[in-house]
Amino acid sequence: MSPAAINPCIVVLANLSAAAEQAARYAAVLGAPQQARLELLHLYHDPLLDPELVTVTAAHTFRTQAEMAALLREQARQLGVPAEVKVSVQPLATAVQEAVCQGHPQLLVMGLSAERTLLDHLMHNQALPMLRATHRPLLLVPEGAPPPRLPRRIALAVDAEQFRLNEAAEALETLLASWQAAYTAVHVLVPGEREAYPGQRALNHLRLSGLLPATQPLELYEEAHVRPAAGVLQAIIDTQADMLVLIARPRSFLGRLFHESVTAEVLRHSMVPVLLLPARSPAQPAWMPSMT
Repeated sequence: MSPAAINPCIVVLANLSAAAEQAARYAAVLGAPQQARLELLHLYHDPLLDPELVTVTAAHTFRTQAEMAALLREQARQLGVPAEVKVSVQPLATAVQEAVCQGHPQLLVMGLSAERTLLDHLMHNQALPMLRATHRPLLLVPEGAPPPRLPRRIALAVDAEQFRLNEAAEALETLLASWQAAYTAVHVLVPGEREAYPGQRALNHLRLSGLLPATQPLELYEEAHVRPAAGVLQAIIDTQADMLVLIARPRSFLGRLFHESVTAEVLRHSMVPVLLLPARSPAQPAWMPSMT
Protein backbone atom coordinates (compact mmCIF):
# COMPACT_ATOMS: atom_id res chain seq x y z
CA MET A 1 0.00 0.00 0.00
CA SER A 2 1.39 3.38 -1.02
CA PRO A 3 1.90 6.19 1.50
CA ALA A 4 -0.82 8.19 -0.31
CA ALA A 5 -3.35 5.45 0.46
CA ILE A 6 -2.56 5.70 4.18
CA ASN A 7 -2.20 9.43 4.56
CA PRO A 8 -3.12 11.54 1.49
CA CYS A 9 -0.68 14.31 0.61
CA ILE A 10 -1.03 17.61 -1.24
CA VAL A 11 2.09 19.47 -2.40
CA VAL A 12 1.85 23.26 -2.62
CA LEU A 13 4.44 25.38 -4.41
CA ALA A 14 5.10 27.91 -1.64
CA ASN A 15 6.63 31.34 -1.25
CA LEU A 16 5.73 34.58 0.52
CA SER A 17 3.49 35.98 -2.22
CA ALA A 18 -0.21 36.58 -1.69
CA ALA A 19 -1.02 34.15 -4.51
CA ALA A 20 0.99 31.34 -2.90
CA GLU A 21 -0.59 31.95 0.51
CA GLN A 22 -4.03 31.82 -1.08
CA ALA A 23 -3.13 28.53 -2.78
CA ALA A 24 -1.96 27.02 0.52
CA ARG A 25 -5.23 27.99 2.20
CA TYR A 26 -7.21 26.37 -0.60
CA ALA A 27 -5.13 23.21 -0.32
CA ALA A 28 -5.79 23.06 3.42
CA VAL A 29 -9.56 23.36 2.95
CA LEU A 30 -9.76 20.91 0.04
CA GLY A 31 -7.67 18.28 1.82
CA ALA A 32 -9.51 18.55 5.16
CA PRO A 33 -12.27 15.97 4.46
CA GLN A 34 -9.59 13.31 3.92
CA GLN A 35 -7.28 14.69 6.61
CA ALA A 36 -4.64 15.19 3.96
CA ARG A 37 -1.25 16.44 5.03
CA LEU A 38 0.23 19.42 3.23
CA GLU A 39 3.78 19.81 2.02
CA LEU A 40 4.80 23.39 1.33
CA LEU A 41 7.61 23.17 -1.21
CA HIS A 42 9.73 26.28 -1.62
CA LEU A 43 12.34 26.65 -4.34
CA TYR A 44 15.14 28.70 -2.82
CA HIS A 45 17.55 30.50 -5.12
CA ASP A 46 20.13 33.01 -3.95
CA PRO A 47 19.10 36.44 -5.30
CA LEU A 48 22.72 37.26 -5.97
CA LEU A 49 23.00 34.25 -8.27
CA ASP A 50 19.54 34.19 -9.89
CA PRO A 51 17.81 37.56 -9.36
CA GLU A 52 15.25 37.15 -12.19
CA LEU A 53 13.78 33.93 -10.80
CA VAL A 54 13.64 35.22 -7.24
CA THR A 55 11.62 38.30 -8.17
CA VAL A 56 8.95 35.94 -9.46
CA THR A 57 8.96 33.15 -6.91
CA ALA A 58 10.04 34.70 -3.62
CA ALA A 59 10.08 37.94 -1.67
CA HIS A 60 11.59 41.07 -3.16
CA THR A 61 14.07 41.44 -0.33
CA PHE A 62 16.99 39.17 0.37
CA ARG A 63 16.38 36.39 2.87
CA THR A 64 18.57 33.44 3.71
CA GLN A 65 17.39 29.89 3.22
CA ALA A 66 16.89 29.51 6.99
CA GLU A 67 14.86 32.73 7.17
CA MET A 68 12.60 31.60 4.34
CA ALA A 69 12.04 28.23 6.00
CA ALA A 70 11.13 29.88 9.31
CA LEU A 71 8.66 32.27 7.67
CA LEU A 72 7.02 29.45 5.75
CA ARG A 73 6.76 27.30 8.89
CA GLU A 74 4.87 30.16 10.53
CA GLN A 75 2.59 30.30 7.47
CA ALA A 76 2.07 26.53 7.73
CA ARG A 77 1.08 26.75 11.42
CA GLN A 78 -1.73 29.15 10.51
CA LEU A 79 -3.34 26.69 8.08
CA GLY A 80 -4.92 24.60 10.84
CA VAL A 81 -3.95 21.26 9.24
CA PRO A 82 -0.80 19.11 9.36
CA ALA A 83 1.71 20.87 7.12
CA GLU A 84 5.42 20.41 6.53
CA VAL A 85 7.80 22.88 4.91
CA LYS A 86 10.51 21.72 2.53
CA VAL A 87 13.04 24.08 0.99
CA SER A 88 14.87 22.91 -2.11
CA VAL A 89 17.73 24.46 -4.05
CA GLN A 90 17.10 22.13 -6.98
CA PRO A 91 15.56 23.25 -10.28
CA LEU A 92 11.77 23.14 -10.35
CA ALA A 93 11.31 19.87 -12.23
CA THR A 94 13.85 18.05 -10.06
CA ALA A 95 12.45 19.41 -6.80
CA VAL A 96 8.86 18.52 -7.70
CA GLN A 97 9.84 15.05 -8.91
CA GLU A 98 11.58 14.43 -5.59
CA ALA A 99 8.49 15.62 -3.71
CA VAL A 100 6.30 13.27 -5.76
CA CYS A 101 8.58 10.30 -5.19
CA GLN A 102 8.77 10.92 -1.45
CA GLY A 103 5.22 12.03 -0.63
CA HIS A 104 3.13 10.43 -3.41
CA PRO A 105 0.80 13.46 -3.47
CA GLN A 106 -2.71 13.21 -4.84
CA LEU A 107 -2.55 16.81 -5.96
CA LEU A 108 -0.10 19.59 -6.79
CA VAL A 109 -1.19 23.18 -6.07
CA MET A 110 0.20 26.56 -7.05
CA GLY A 111 -1.05 30.15 -6.96
CA LEU A 112 -1.40 32.41 -9.98
CA SER A 113 -0.63 36.11 -9.84
CA ALA A 114 -3.24 38.58 -11.05
CA GLU A 115 -0.54 40.40 -13.04
CA ARG A 116 -0.77 39.32 -16.69
CA THR A 117 2.94 39.18 -17.51
CA LEU A 118 3.74 37.44 -14.23
CA LEU A 119 0.95 34.93 -14.77
CA ASP A 120 2.34 33.99 -18.18
CA HIS A 121 5.82 33.70 -16.66
CA LEU A 122 4.54 31.40 -13.93
CA MET A 123 2.68 29.22 -16.42
CA HIS A 124 5.62 28.87 -18.78
CA ASN A 125 8.27 28.36 -16.13
CA GLN A 126 6.41 26.57 -13.33
CA ALA A 127 2.98 25.12 -14.19
CA LEU A 128 3.92 23.56 -17.52
CA PRO A 129 7.21 22.07 -16.25
CA MET A 130 5.33 20.63 -13.24
CA LEU A 131 2.83 18.93 -15.53
CA ARG A 132 5.50 17.65 -17.88
CA ALA A 133 7.73 16.39 -15.07
CA THR A 134 5.07 14.66 -12.99
CA HIS A 135 1.87 14.18 -15.04
CA ARG A 136 0.02 14.78 -11.76
CA PRO A 137 -3.24 16.69 -11.28
CA LEU A 138 -2.44 20.38 -10.82
CA LEU A 139 -4.72 22.93 -9.15
CA LEU A 140 -4.08 26.54 -10.17
CA VAL A 141 -5.51 29.11 -7.74
CA PRO A 142 -5.95 32.71 -8.97
CA GLU A 143 -4.78 35.38 -6.55
CA GLY A 144 -8.22 37.01 -6.73
CA ALA A 145 -10.20 33.83 -6.09
CA PRO A 146 -12.96 33.95 -3.44
CA PRO A 147 -12.09 32.84 0.13
CA PRO A 148 -11.41 29.10 0.17
CA ARG A 149 -14.23 26.69 0.89
CA LEU A 150 -15.20 23.22 -0.26
CA PRO A 151 -16.63 23.55 -3.78
CA ARG A 152 -20.41 23.34 -4.03
CA ARG A 153 -20.53 23.07 -7.82
CA ILE A 154 -17.73 22.04 -10.16
CA ALA A 155 -17.77 22.74 -13.90
CA LEU A 156 -16.04 20.15 -16.09
CA ALA A 157 -15.16 21.48 -19.54
CA VAL A 158 -15.17 18.65 -22.10
CA ASP A 159 -15.32 18.36 -25.86
CA ALA A 160 -16.98 15.67 -27.95
CA GLU A 161 -13.81 13.56 -28.29
CA GLN A 162 -13.12 10.53 -26.16
CA PHE A 163 -10.48 10.81 -23.46
CA ARG A 164 -8.99 8.64 -20.76
CA LEU A 165 -7.36 10.03 -17.64
CA ASN A 166 -3.93 8.87 -16.58
CA GLU A 167 -3.44 6.84 -13.42
CA ALA A 168 -2.68 9.84 -11.20
CA ALA A 169 -5.81 11.68 -12.35
CA GLU A 170 -7.96 8.57 -11.83
CA ALA A 171 -6.64 8.33 -8.27
CA LEU A 172 -8.05 11.79 -7.54
CA GLU A 173 -11.60 10.37 -7.57
CA THR A 174 -11.62 9.82 -3.79
CA LEU A 175 -10.59 13.42 -3.09
CA LEU A 176 -13.25 14.79 -5.43
CA ALA A 177 -15.88 12.55 -3.86
CA SER A 178 -14.99 13.85 -0.39
CA TRP A 179 -16.06 17.38 -1.42
CA GLN A 180 -19.65 16.22 -2.09
CA ALA A 181 -20.04 18.84 -4.83
CA ALA A 182 -22.57 18.98 -7.66
CA TYR A 183 -21.16 18.71 -11.20
CA THR A 184 -21.95 20.33 -14.53
CA ALA A 185 -20.45 19.14 -17.81
CA VAL A 186 -19.67 22.17 -19.98
CA HIS A 187 -19.53 21.74 -23.76
CA VAL A 188 -18.89 24.57 -26.21
CA LEU A 189 -19.87 23.80 -29.80
CA VAL A 190 -16.88 24.56 -32.03
CA PRO A 191 -16.69 24.76 -35.84
CA GLY A 192 -16.19 21.34 -37.37
CA GLU A 193 -18.26 19.36 -34.88
CA ARG A 194 -20.60 17.66 -37.33
CA GLU A 195 -21.71 14.65 -35.33
CA ALA A 196 -25.22 14.69 -33.99
CA TYR A 197 -25.68 15.78 -30.37
CA PRO A 198 -22.03 16.60 -29.59
CA GLY A 199 -22.98 17.77 -26.09
CA GLN A 200 -24.42 14.36 -25.28
CA ARG A 201 -21.28 12.73 -26.70
CA ALA A 202 -19.18 14.91 -24.41
CA LEU A 203 -21.35 13.94 -21.47
CA ASN A 204 -21.01 10.24 -22.30
CA HIS A 205 -17.23 10.47 -22.66
CA LEU A 206 -17.07 12.12 -19.26
CA ARG A 207 -19.11 9.28 -17.81
CA LEU A 208 -16.86 6.67 -19.44
CA SER A 209 -13.69 8.38 -18.16
CA GLY A 210 -14.34 7.08 -14.64
CA LEU A 211 -13.62 10.45 -13.05
CA LEU A 212 -16.98 10.46 -11.29
CA PRO A 213 -18.98 7.60 -9.77
CA ALA A 214 -21.57 6.11 -12.12
CA THR A 215 -24.34 7.26 -9.77
CA GLN A 216 -23.14 10.89 -9.64
CA PRO A 217 -25.84 13.28 -11.00
CA LEU A 218 -24.40 15.27 -13.89
CA GLU A 219 -25.96 18.25 -15.65
CA LEU A 220 -25.08 19.43 -19.15
CA TYR A 221 -24.41 23.09 -20.03
CA GLU A 222 -23.96 23.93 -23.71
CA GLU A 223 -22.77 27.10 -25.45
CA ALA A 224 -22.66 27.85 -29.17
CA HIS A 225 -21.50 30.65 -31.48
CA VAL A 226 -18.76 31.76 -29.07
CA ARG A 227 -15.06 31.06 -28.81
CA PRO A 228 -14.37 27.97 -26.65
CA ALA A 229 -12.60 29.91 -23.88
CA ALA A 230 -15.33 32.56 -23.75
CA GLY A 231 -17.95 29.83 -23.55
CA VAL A 232 -16.19 28.08 -20.69
CA LEU A 233 -15.76 31.32 -18.76
CA GLN A 234 -19.44 32.17 -19.26
CA ALA A 235 -20.38 28.71 -18.02
CA ILE A 236 -18.53 29.35 -14.75
CA ILE A 237 -20.69 32.43 -14.19
CA ASP A 238 -23.98 30.89 -15.32
CA THR A 239 -23.60 27.70 -13.26
CA GLN A 240 -22.10 29.55 -10.26
CA ALA A 241 -19.24 27.07 -10.22
CA ASP A 242 -16.59 27.29 -7.47
CA MET A 243 -14.04 25.32 -9.50
CA LEU A 244 -13.32 24.46 -13.12
CA VAL A 245 -11.85 21.17 -14.33
CA LEU A 246 -9.93 20.99 -17.62
CA ILE A 247 -8.43 17.93 -19.28
CA ALA A 248 -4.70 18.38 -20.03
CA ARG A 249 -4.08 16.25 -23.10
CA PRO A 250 -0.42 15.62 -23.95
CA ARG A 251 -0.42 16.75 -27.59
CA SER A 252 -2.66 19.77 -27.28
CA PHE A 253 -1.64 21.26 -23.93
CA LEU A 254 1.69 19.85 -22.80
CA GLY A 255 3.12 19.80 -26.31
CA ARG A 256 2.13 23.30 -27.47
CA LEU A 257 3.05 26.80 -26.48
CA PHE A 258 0.98 27.88 -23.52
CA HIS A 259 -0.30 31.09 -25.10
CA GLU A 260 -1.77 29.23 -28.11
CA SER A 261 -4.22 27.05 -26.16
CA VAL A 262 -7.80 27.48 -25.02
CA THR A 263 -6.60 26.44 -21.58
CA ALA A 264 -4.27 29.43 -21.50
CA GLU A 265 -7.02 31.93 -22.22
CA VAL A 266 -9.27 30.40 -19.58
CA LEU A 267 -6.52 30.56 -16.97
CA ARG A 268 -5.81 34.21 -17.74
CA HIS A 269 -9.38 35.19 -16.92
CA SER A 270 -10.80 32.61 -14.52
CA MET A 271 -11.60 33.87 -11.03
CA VAL A 272 -12.11 30.36 -9.63
CA PRO A 273 -9.47 27.65 -9.13
CA VAL A 274 -8.77 25.53 -12.22
CA LEU A 275 -7.94 21.84 -11.84
CA LEU A 276 -5.89 20.36 -14.70
CA LEU A 277 -6.29 16.59 -15.02
CA PRO A 278 -3.69 14.89 -17.24
CA ALA A 279 -4.94 12.46 -19.86
CA ARG A 280 -2.97 9.46 -21.04
CA SER A 281 -0.12 9.97 -23.50
CA PRO A 282 -0.49 9.14 -27.22
CA ALA A 283 1.47 5.92 -26.72
CA GLN A 284 -1.21 4.57 -24.40
CA PRO A 285 -4.61 3.27 -25.57
CA ALA A 286 -7.83 5.26 -25.57
CA TRP A 287 -6.16 8.65 -26.04
CA MET A 288 -7.85 11.10 -28.40
CA PRO A 289 -7.04 14.73 -29.38
CA SER A 290 -8.76 17.71 -27.81
CA MET A 291 -9.86 21.25 -28.66
CA THR A 292 -7.54 22.62 -25.95
